[in-house]
Amino acid sequence: MMSKIVRCGLIQCANPINDESVPVADIQKAMLDKHIPYIEEAGSKGVQILCLQEIFNGPYFCPGQDKRWYDAAEPIPDGPTTRLMQELALKHQMVIVVPLYEKEMRGVFYNSAAVIDADGRYLGKYRKQHIPQTSGFWEKYFFKPGNGGYPVFETKYARVGVYICYDRHFPEGWRALGLNGAEVVFNPSATVAGLSQYLWKLEQPAAAVANTYFVGAINRVGVEAPWNIGKFYGSSYFVDPRGQIVASANENDDALVIADVDLGQIDEVRKTWQFYRDRRPDAYQDLTNPDLA
Repeated sequence: MMSKIVRCGLIQCANPINDESVPVADIQKAMLDKHIPYIEEAGSKGVQILCLQEIFNGPYFCPGQDKRWYDAAEPIPDGPTTRLMQELALKHQMVIVVPLYEKEMRGVFYNSAAVIDADGRYLGKYRKQHIPQTSGFWEKYFFKPGNGGYPVFETKYARVGVYICYDRHFPEGWRALGLNGAEVVFNPSATVAGLSQYLWKLEQPAAAVANTYFVGAINRVGVEAPWNIGKFYGSSYFVDPRGQIVASANENDDALVIADVDLGQIDEVRKTWQFYRDRRPDAYQDLTNPDLA
């Protein structure tokens, strides 16, 4: 096996301001300021690829339907947060995956993630494809479904894919990322205790096994007022192509999770489990043909 070690990192953080009287921009600045030391720490510890949590620079505001949160959106890549992350990526020679609330034009918004290479270049973005609309998760009020497919980004250190939160319940996108050549897929999330918590350490390891790549699963921590929909339980982790969790954080604390992943393991596992050889796309027509569904 040809070994290729890549040091990867995840950041899970609680929102420091839970007060609706505070302007949106001030809440965003507080969350950004809280992340900067962790990003700097990642750089100082040699992290080569870093991913932040879903809509990292603010609370998860989707439990309500308050139009003031439209002001949290900004352009990608021409917004201030992407530009700042480009500077930090260049400073630390570190790839950074930056989940943001994206404004494409007036009245058109996406739940997105910008991918920045280690030389500070903006490589592109992923837009969340599957948008939930259920109690506590009124995301269709804030986001259009993604329209950019399942891109894989050729970074300095690895081929990186992104799949955001609710996306993880849909196996088709995981497979598409594998077919597009992903070696590490990040799933930035905002997930609370309750209905889906038992799935947290089931779905991503299963996806890593079925598609034989590494997965980084990120979740924020704490309870966010005024919505109080439950506890964001952290538990961010990396899982390898065999489904083994190789590094993780606890449920309650802000944390930087670091794992040295060996991309050579992908080849080793694929020589054993020939899922890409043995798949049968010719037999799956009913998945995409509405007349057969």
